[in-house]
Amino acid sequence: RAGVVVDLRSDTVTQPTASMRAAMAAAEVGDDVFGDDPTVRRLEARVAELFGKEAALFVPSGTMGNLISIMTHCWDRGSEFVVGDKAHVHVFEQGGTAQFGGAHPRALSTSDDGTIGDAATVAAAIRTDNEHFPVTRCVALESTHNLCGGAVLPLAYCEDVCGAAHNAGVATHLDGARVWHAAAALETSLADYAAPFDSLSVCLSKALGAPVGSVVVGDAEFCRKGRRLRKGLGGTLRQVGVLPAA
Repeated sequence: RAGVVVDLRSDTVTQPTASMRAAMAAAEVGDDVFGDDPTVRRLEARVAELFGKEAALFVPSGTMGNLISIMTHCWDRGSEFVVGDKAHVHVFEQGGTAQFGGAHPRALSTSDDGTIGDAATVAAAIRTDNEHFPVTRCVALESTHNLCGGAVLPLAYCEDVCGAAHNAGVATHLDGARVWHAAAALETSLADYAAPFDSLSVCLSKALGAPVGSVVVGDAEFCRKGRRLRKGLGGTLRQVGVLPAA
């Protein structure tokens, strides 16, 4: 109708609903630096359950979620991660993995469907044990894929690539900012889609319309290390429950 503007720049421009605002106002809070915020702890437990993982960690943004995840996998400086040359973490996140984590990206060509080559191609990009090379610690995929028009990686592709990485002793991470869309498009559960990956970063402020935040999921040791990195990166908050309440 006349005078109404529909903003299609991004799904990040959504406004919190009245019920979200009410939940935020009424949120039970505590000091999350001490692990005392019950609302964020409930959210972390729920997201971990949805994705079939042992633990979860709330972070302020998807960029921090990816950064923490790759830094955790690439714990030793001089490590390398395999990634697509059109991946959000490679193009739009300021090179933070190198800037803050000393992790070197090995970028593979990204096809229009969001894939970065088949399992054999990815396996070939994993470094051999040679003192001239960085040590490959992680393979990172993205689904849905931002720069490939929202392409969804097929589950079978994820399984093949992750299997090749795991066979080489390399961890896997999914930038799943919009993984909710991917699972819906494939008519599969979030847990089944997440199963091939050691970690995922999933966003609450895109597909779900919440105002702030992402969640990193993985095993308990991964999230313990991630929590330590979150503190160093300035992402640990005090009465944070007003955000996950939405």
